Amino acid sequence: MGSPDLSKLSIDRTAARAPRARRRLWPWAAGLAVLVATAVLGFSGGLGSPVTVETAAVTTAYPSQAVTALNATGYVVAQRKAAVASKATGRLEWLGVMEGSRVKRNEVIARLESRDVAAAREQAAANVQVTMANLEQAQAELRDAERTLARWRELWQNRYISQLELDTAVARAEKARAAAQSSEAAIAVARANLKAADVSFDQTLIRAPFDGVVLTKNANVGDNITPFSNAMDTKGAVVTIADMLTLEVEADVAESSLGRIKVSQPCEIQLDAVPDTRFAGVVNRIVPTVDRAKATVMVKIGFVDRDQRVLPDMSAKVAFLEREVAAADRKPVTAVPRQAVVERNGTKFVFVVKDGRAVRTAVETGRLLGDLIEISGIQAGEKIALAPLDRLTDGTRVKTDRK
Repeated sequence: MGSPDLSKLSIDRTAARAPRARRRLWPWAAGLAVLVATAVLGFSGGLGSPVTVETAAVTTAYPSQAVTALNATGYVVAQRKAAVASKATGRLEWLGVMEGSRVKRNEVIARLESRDVAAAREQAAANVQVTMANLEQAQAELRDAERTLARWRELWQNRYISQLELDTAVARAEKARAAAQSSEAAIAVARANLKAADVSFDQTLIRAPFDGVVLTKNANVGDNITPFSNAMDTKGAVVTIADMLTLEVEADVAESSLGRIKVSQPCEIQLDAVPDTRFAGVVNRIVPTVDRAKATVMVKIGFVDRDQRVLPDMSAKVAFLEREVAAADRKPVTAVPRQAVVERNGTKFVFVVKDGRAVRTAVETGRLLGDLIEISGIQAGEKIALAPLDRLTDGTRVKTDRK
């Protein structure tokens, strides 16, 4: 047997290479799928550049805004307010009130030193007693003179005395009568002096002119009080009080808008100190004078209901209404700008901006409130997108336009 020819032997490598080539294609296919998915997500807003949106906060509004004819600003003032001072001059001896104290009409709230005035009053009272005693003495003398005169006339008729003696008795009686009348006049003068002394003494007592609340205390015990407050080292008003039942709002209205306001027109009053409450008001008076410098007219608005939280000098905003609104309409409702609400296929929704994404949120709408619309389904304080709404879908990445 001959030796085999090894040169004719060969290895077929085709079958082995083909499977290896197919195995190398799988990683490339997986990478291509990831790229396609990434592109799809990028175009859908998941990984692409965020959309710049204009936003607004969900707020609260009042239904009365829909019937507001005009807005104005002003301050709360007391229609009845007084700087209480003394008509007399003296040193303040006692002060019985402080800021916030409630006082009644004619209540003594302060007192000046009054020893000299009290002494003069006691002297006047004593003079009254003296004149009354003098009157009693004069009346006694008058009675005695009249009895003597009666006897003398009887004796004169019987011719027991002369005409001269009768005339003397008549003169004595007339003199006694004049003395009695003089004593009566002296009593009137003494009583008048006593009344003047009482007035002077009463002027050292500072009384409240009406029921009210002390707003400011302008003097302290020991200060010199005088009606002329510009005197050196003296004080004029001791306290300032106001009648809280007469609080009203004074608002300046442009004269060009005066035609939209009339007396008894309903209003809503909002105080900066009580922002969560709208107070019912009514136009009390329109002052018939125009401020040339500001071209405004002062309008005075009264409170329909009194509230202890309302204080003088508070800043206020007044809404003049076209018609009176119900008490329920003075409560706030949730509202958004009208352009923020999108309606598609009969469904209304807004895009709430949360964690850098636009979240589609279904809502229900209500009344139009000017540029706002009543809404439910979202809470006040949330941030919503205003534009561009046509580029937004649920989950779109967004960023806020800070211009």
